[in-house]
Amino acid sequence: MHITRYTDYSLRVLIYLSLNKNKRTTIKDIADSYDISKNHLMKVVHHLNKIGYIETLRGKKGGMKLSVSPEDINIGKLVMELEPDFSLVECFSPKGACAITPVCELKSILASALSAFLQRLNQYTLADVVVKGGEEKALGILGIEANKTSIPFKNVG
Repeated sequence: MHITRYTDYSLRVLIYLSLNKNKRTTIKDIADSYDISKNHLMKVVHHLNKIGYIETLRGKKGGMKLSVSPEDINIGKLVMELEPDFSLVECFSPKGACAITPVCELKSILASALSAFLQRLNQYTLADVVVKGGEEKALGILGIEANKTSIPFKNVG
C-alpha cells in the first residue's frame, strides 16, 4: 500500500495544527517546519478546509486552525477521503486487461490486505499520532513555541 504525498502532507498539516492548538498558523509556518513546498500545501489546505477538517481565514491576520477536535479525526476515514485510488494492481480497475484475472486470487488477497490496512487505520485518531508526553518535543522539532504569543485565531465570518 502506498499513501500519496498529498495524503502525507494532509496528515502533517493536521498534526501541526493539533500541536499548535487554536493559534493562528500559516501555510508558510507549516512549509518551513516540514521543509516542504508551499504550493503543494496550498492545495492541501484548500481541500482540508473544503471537507471540514480545518477553518481558514484570509488576510493579514489570517491563518488556519483545526475545526474538528483531534480526537474526532479518524485516520482511516481521512485516508479514505484523501486517497484518489486504491487500485493496488491492474485487476482492481474495471478496465484491467490481465489475461488471468478470471482464475487468479491475487485480487482477493490484496483486497483483504487493503481492508485490514484500512481497518487498522480506523482504530486511530489524530490525537493518537503524537506520542503521549511527546508534545513538547514535537513542538521543538517543528519550531512551534510552546507559549507562542501570536494572536488567537478567531473566525469573523
